[in-house]
Amino acid sequence: MLPAVLLVWAAVLLFILYPLARILFLTFWDHGPTLVPVLGLLGDWTHRAALVNSLVLAALVGTAGTVLGLAFAVLAVRGNLPRWLGRTLDAVILLPLISPPFTAAIALIFALGPRGLISYHVLGLTKVNIYGIWGTLLSETLTYFPIAYLTLKAVLANIDPNLEDSAFSLGARRSRVFGTVTLPLATPGLANAFLLVSAASLADFATPLILAGTRFPVLPTQAFLQITGLYDMKGGAALCFLLLVPALAIFVAQRRWVERRGGSFVTVTGRLGAATSVKSLSPLALLALGVACGLVVALVLVCYSLIAAASLVKGLGADNSLSFAHYAHVFSGGLKAVRDTLIIATVCMPVGGLFAVVLGFLIARMRFPGRRALEFAAMMNYALPGTIVGIAYLVAFNDPPLALTGTAFILVVCYVFRYSLAGTRATTAVLAQIDPAIEEASASLGARRDVTFRRIVLPLVRPALLAGMTVLFIRAMTAISATIFLVSLEWSLVTVRILEGITNLELGQASAFSMLVIALVYLAVALASFAMRRLNAGSLGQAGTLLGG
Repeated sequence: MLPAVLLVWAAVLLFILYPLARILFLTFWDHGPTLVPVLGLLGDWTHRAALVNSLVLAALVGTAGTVLGLAFAVLAVRGNLPRWLGRTLDAVILLPLISPPFTAAIALIFALGPRGLISYHVLGLTKVNIYGIWGTLLSETLTYFPIAYLTLKAVLANIDPNLEDSAFSLGARRSRVFGTVTLPLATPGLANAFLLVSAASLADFATPLILAGTRFPVLPTQAFLQITGLYDMKGGAALCFLLLVPALAIFVAQRRWVERRGGSFVTVTGRLGAATSVKSLSPLALLALGVACGLVVALVLVCYSLIAAASLVKGLGADNSLSFAHYAHVFSGGLKAVRDTLIIATVCMPVGGLFAVVLGFLIARMRFPGRRALEFAAMMNYALPGTIVGIAYLVAFNDPPLALTGTAFILVVCYVFRYSLAGTRATTAVLAQIDPAIEEASASLGARRDVTFRRIVLPLVRPALLAGMTVLFIRAMTAISATIFLVSLEWSLVTVRILEGITNLELGQASAFSMLVIALVYLAVALASFAMRRLNAGSLGQAGTLLGG
């Protein structure tokens, strides 16, 4: 395994640590150590406001997204919903998560903008302004609360209903049981969900670019404009450092919560189930949750219905006559971006899947010096905002001898080392369920470790491999913040074309591109879920659900 360890370390050093070192060097070195770039930015009130705004927005989105995710999780786990209704709820909730990151922003403009369908045509409001902090907060909350839902749904499902039933048998009311039993047991999950949603908001580049603008500047968009507008690479690197500090703080805090309270996230095996049915929700509470969650689901469906409608008419709100002109543009002038994105996403799948499995196997099964350091270093690109990763790659690989920007290779590398952690986590989770004696039996029969890995480990972790590959495909189809700095005329991306359509006020074309991406991602999720059920049925290791496992 020594060659594998050295190869993985070399890849991590070259494509994760080296770009970060370059961006820190550019920020703090100018013929010697210097703090001038950072102090200069902090002296500008616009950048100070952007830093404060980013932290405030992250806290607000984290709070709102966690509360909304908890409401949906309680309804899904404790509401005794029919299976078909639970699956429908999951499909709608996951829609914002697997869409391009600014799709919700476009939809809110159509629904609640100055001439929006709901705000103007239904409610008759003429002074509604979706732009600024409140529009950005609403869009990011709708986009990222599914992260909290997936986290808290797993946590609540692992809380034994018998604990609540014991409290009921002692005469406690439902509200007291929820406040003294259910909620304390879910506290680690709540903290984890808050940190994950806050980190996603802190890293969001697309939504503030569309909805916040100059009214509410945030660090990711300021860094983007510093480089693309002012061509100030050192200033952009310094802004990335300002964003790096709170991002790493959130990442470390989230890791500490998970490690300290890891038992709250582990499925208890060997349990036959609850002795009594779940009854922690009163009919009135169930009705209230159903109404609140139903309104959110209705808003999501209305928003995405407007995206679909905008792609099928000449101009939504101005000329609602049926037209396929936007799709004609997608399959003519935009076909190159679609083809390039599919090629890059398809190449990422096997490369990133294999890297994730190898890294997960090394972390879970091998004992070597620097194992924890390797795990932490490999997670850096995943933990950092995409704007930092994109600018770091631009700084590191824009000049010889490693002039890789503008090529398909740098896009594949960026996706693999940023999003393969999902496959790594799934691999370590599956290997934790598999007795190492199986591999030891192979070794006792004389098989080399590479043979054991190829013929024993890989077949056992194939559900995790498929999960990691599918997540890579989804992210490659929908990512924008990291790769906006790395695209070129030779290799374009669908998300970049969507952003161009928004900035050029060609919202119909942007909607058509968005619908195409959503359809492709849903198709990939459906195929992968079907394949995963088949693989789970014949595998000793279970990878869980595609997005929640």
